[in-house]
Formats: sequence, C-alpha cells, structure tokens
Amino acid sequence: MKKNRLEAFSDGVIAIIITVMVLEMKVPRGADLSALTPVLPVFLSYLLSFVYVGIYWNNHHHMFQVVSVVNGAVLWANLHLLFWLSLLPFTTGWMGENHFERGPTILYGLNLLFCALAYLILQTCTIRCHGPASVLAEAVARDFKGKMSLVLYAAGIVSAWQIHAWIGIVFFVITALMWLVPDRRMERALAAQTK
Repeated sequence: MKKNRLEAFSDGVIAIIITVMVLEMKVPRGADLSALTPVLPVFLSYLLSFVYVGIYWNNHHHMFQVVSVVNGAVLWANLHLLFWLSLLPFTTGWMGENHFERGPTILYGLNLLFCALAYLILQTCTIRCHGPASVLAEAVARDFKGKMSLVLYAAGIVSAWQIHAWIGIVFFVITALMWLVPDRRMERALAAQTK
C-alpha cells in the first residue's frame, strides 16, 4: 500500500487535535490584562502540548519521507499513536484547569509516555515493513533521543507523584526542548540514499 492516505489522515487528525486543544481556553470576562491571570495555567499547558503535537507531526513527517509503502501493521500502529495523541486535549485541559496539581500532571505525563511508546511501536513496525537495511532503520539506529525521552517521562511521572508536580513538569519541558533541536537523521539518511 502507498503511504499517501496514512500521511493525509494523520495530518488531518493532528490538525484537529491542535484545534480541540485551543478550544479548551475559554475567553475570560473583563477587558484588562488581569483578567488573563486565571487563564494562564490553561495557556501554559496548551503551549507545552502544542509544542509536543508539533514535535510528533514533524517527526512523523520525517519518518514517512524516507519510506515508500506501508502495510497493515503500520496502519494499526499509526492509529495507536493517533489514539494517544488524541487524548492530549483532555489531559492538557485537566492539568491546566487544575493549575498543575499532582493527579492531572501525573496523567498528563502518562499520556506523554504512551505517545512516545506508540511512536516507538510505529517506528518499529515501519522498519519491519522496509527491512533492517532500510533508510529508516539506518537513520534511527541508536535512537538515543527516543530512549532518553522514555526515561525522562518516567522520571517526570515519578517526580510529580513523589515530590511535586512542578518537578514533573520540568522533566516534560526538558524532553520537549531536547526534541526542539532539529533532528537531521532522516535528512542525512535520505541525502545519503540519493547519492
């Protein structure tokens, strides 16, 4: 099967996820800047989740630039990833509305962890579809950032549970910042293939 429909469907779902997240921010009553203060936690949680959804969209796009076909396992793995991403508006809203309290922050961290695991499963299924000598397999050979993300999410969840929710948030922000640094693995692998 060609990859085009998977990419188009995923792009549409991710666009809807971002739209739903922004709709969680209710317009405050009042015309002065102090009226925005109660909305600040919701905005900050939205900002973090927007960055995460952007990271997933970017990495998803890069992954499917270096492959040509998909199979049933890849389609299901992609739906699995989209399921966890589609829960981000809920966990984002709950965390923001409750001002980063422990329970909502732990659930948000679990959501991030399951998104990362789902992406890893999608990546693994896609590599199996194309073989161990594929461009994708060579590009993500060690996948330090992917493995480190799982560790940081787990550390954030445990920290939010055992110490304080804000320490968990710090781990989640560090993970996002780590991924904001452009990952050139796919581009290098694709360039090497075309030489």
